[in-house]
Amino acid sequence: MKWTDAEDIGIALAEKFPDVDPLTVRFTDLRDRVLALDGFDDLPTASNEPRLEAIQMAWYEECTDAE
Repeated sequence: MKWTDAEDIGIALAEKFPDVDPLTVRFTDLRDRVLALDGFDDLPTASNEPRLEAIQMAWYEECTDAE
């Protein structure tokens, strides 16, 4: 996965952190969680606020779809 794979990352985060409300996660923590995901293979420096926001929203949508 790369930073641009927001939907795939959102799914992976929802599976790994099912009890976390994505809207409460700061971008610095979100970046660390993404970097720690199995299958994530991109440069840490390639993250930016719009990409992190897209990932956060994809994660949020995945959580709300599961309810």
